[in-house]
Amino acid sequence: MGTDTASPTTQTANERLDEWLERLEAALAARDVDAALELFGPDSYWRDFVSFTWNLHTAEGPERIRAMLEATLEHTAPGAWQREGEADETDGITGSFITFETAAGRGRGHLRLAGDTAWTLLTTLQALEGFEERTGTQRDRGVHHGVVRGRETWKQRLERERAELGYQRDPYVVIIGGGQGGIALAARLRRLDVPTIVLEKNPNAGDSWRNRYESLHLHDPVWYDHLPYLPFPEDWPVFASKDKIGDWLEAYTKLMELNYWTSSTVTSASYDDDEQRWTVEVDRGGEPVTLRPTQLVFATGMSAVPNLPNVPGQDVFQGEQQHSSQHPGPHAYTGKRVVVIGSNNSAHDICAALWEHEADVTMVQRSSTHIARSDSLMELALGGLYSEEALAAGVTTDKADLLFASLPYRILPELQKPVYEEMAERDAEFYDGLEAAGFRLDFGEDGSGLFVKYLRRGSGYYIDVGASQLIIDGEVKLVNGQIDHLTEDAVVLADGTALPADLVVYATGYSSMNGWVAKMVSQEMADKVGKVWGMGSDTTKDPGPWEGELRNMWKPTQQANLWFHGGNLHQSRHYSQFLALQLKARLEGLDTPVHALAEVHHRS
Repeated sequence: MGTDTASPTTQTANERLDEWLERLEAALAARDVDAALELFGPDSYWRDFVSFTWNLHTAEGPERIRAMLEATLEHTAPGAWQREGEADETDGITGSFITFETAAGRGRGHLRLAGDTAWTLLTTLQALEGFEERTGTQRDRGVHHGVVRGRETWKQRLERERAELGYQRDPYVVIIGGGQGGIALAARLRRLDVPTIVLEKNPNAGDSWRNRYESLHLHDPVWYDHLPYLPFPEDWPVFASKDKIGDWLEAYTKLMELNYWTSSTVTSASYDDDEQRWTVEVDRGGEPVTLRPTQLVFATGMSAVPNLPNVPGQDVFQGEQQHSSQHPGPHAYTGKRVVVIGSNNSAHDICAALWEHEADVTMVQRSSTHIARSDSLMELALGGLYSEEALAAGVTTDKADLLFASLPYRILPELQKPVYEEMAERDAEFYDGLEAAGFRLDFGEDGSGLFVKYLRRGSGYYIDVGASQLIIDGEVKLVNGQIDHLTEDAVVLADGTALPADLVVYATGYSSMNGWVAKMVSQEMADKVGKVWGMGSDTTKDPGPWEGELRNMWKPTQQANLWFHGGNLHQSRHYSQFLALQLKARLEGLDTPVHALAEVHHRS
C-alpha cells in the first residue's frame, strides 16, 4: 500500500489554510453556497468591508453568511484566494492574512480556523480594478520632458484647479469638517482622482486641535495614530501635544495638495431626489458660495456638538461657565474655585492642569467611570499590534489594522475581558486607592474595558496619565451626585451639597454626529438617518437588530448620498480607505448593490 496522505492533525498550519482556501474557491466558483457553508463552524463570523457587500457588514453564523452569499456572490465573482505569508497557530486557532480578487477589484483579509472550519473571516476591498491609486510604477511623472510652448507648471496647475473647483466645476464630494477625519478621507480621494472639497470652519487646518484645552495630549500612542500615506517620523513623541498634531495636520493638507477651504461654514444643505445631488450653501470667509456635489460627507467628529446640560440657575450664576471644548486652559484660574462636572478624559485632564496652576478643584462624578492606566493599556491592550515591539516582529500598521478589524464586534467583549482582568490584578493597589477616595469604578457593563466602551458610547472612561493620583491623594476633591441647580456662587447637588465655584466646567461630552444634519439640513433628515455611532441598528426604528457594525459610520445610510466619517486617528486612517473606495466606485458608475440585514436606501 502507498503512503497515507497526511491527516488534518498532522497538516502544517500553512497546509490547513491552503486547503481551506482551495475548497472555498471551488465552492464559490461553482456558486455552491451549501458547499461554502460546510467550511464555516456553527459559531462563525464573516466580516466584510465593501468587497462583497458594498457596505461594512458582519454576517454572524452560517445562515446569515448564506444570506450574504446568495445576495452577493453572482455580482462579486470572487476568486484567486491565496494565503499571504506564513500561517500561525495559537491555542488551537490557525490564522493567516489572505488575498483574493473580485469582479470589482483586489482584496485582502484575514482568516482564522478552529479545526477545519472557519471561525472568523475578514474580507476587505483594497483597490478597484482599472481605477487604482497612481503609485509605484503608475505614479505621475510630474513633468513632460522636452520643449512645450505655454507649459503649465505644477504650481500653476494646482492654482488653476483650486480656482476652478467649486466655482467653474462641481466637486463630486464635499466633506464637512476638516479635522483628522476629513483630512484623511480627502487624501484618499485625492489619490483616487475624486474631485473633493473639504470645508473647515476654522482659519487654519489643525485648529480643531489647537483650540482645545491647553494641556491636551493624545492618550493613544504614536504607533496607533499615523495618517494615511505619511507616517509620523521615527522620533515623533509617543504622546503628541494638541498643537503638534495641529501643525502636522496643517502641513499634511499642503503636502497632499488637498482642496481645503478654511474659514468656510455651511449655512444650509439640501438634497434633490430627482437630480441626486446636494446643494450646499457656504460662507467662505464672508463670500457666499453654492456647491453642488453628488456626495456629502459629514466628518464633523465624535467631539463635535457639545452636550451642554440645562441646569436651573445657570442664568443667575455670577462666575464663568464653559463646556470643556471652550475651556482655554488653567492660567487665569490660579487661586480660583473650580467645579468640573464629569469624570471622563477631558474632566481629568482639565482638573490636573488646574491643580498644577494652584486652583481649588472639585470633580463631580455623576456615573461610574472606567479607568485604565496608560502604561498598562499600552502593554496589555495595544502592545501586540501598535508598539515598537510589534513593529520589530513585522506587524506593520497595515497588518495591525487588519488584525484589529478581523475581530468581529460581537466577540470582541469576550476577547477583551481577560485583558482587563489582568489589568485589574496588576493595578489592584491603584484601583483600591481610587475606590477608597470614593471614585466609582467600572470596567464596562460586562467587564470588557475601554475600547468596547468607546465603541458603545464614545465616552465614560479615562486613560490615566496622572490625574487619578490627585484624586487618590485628595488633591483634587471628589464628590458623587447629580447637579440640581446653581446659585450665584455655587453648584448645588441633588442631596443639597453646595460646592462654591468661580468657574464651572461642563465636561459632559458630545451628542450624536447626526445633530449636525439637523442643524445644516433638517431634523427630518436627521431622524431618517438615525443615530450615528454605537452598537445598534442602522434603521430609524431603534432599538432594531444589531447589524454587527457601528451605526451609520463609513457606509451607506438611509439617506442616499449622505455619509459619516470620523473617530480617532486610527479609525480616521483605516476606515477612510473603505469610504473612499465606495465613493470612487459611484463616481465611475460601477454597480454597487448594497447588502445589509436592514433595508438601506441606495441608488447605484
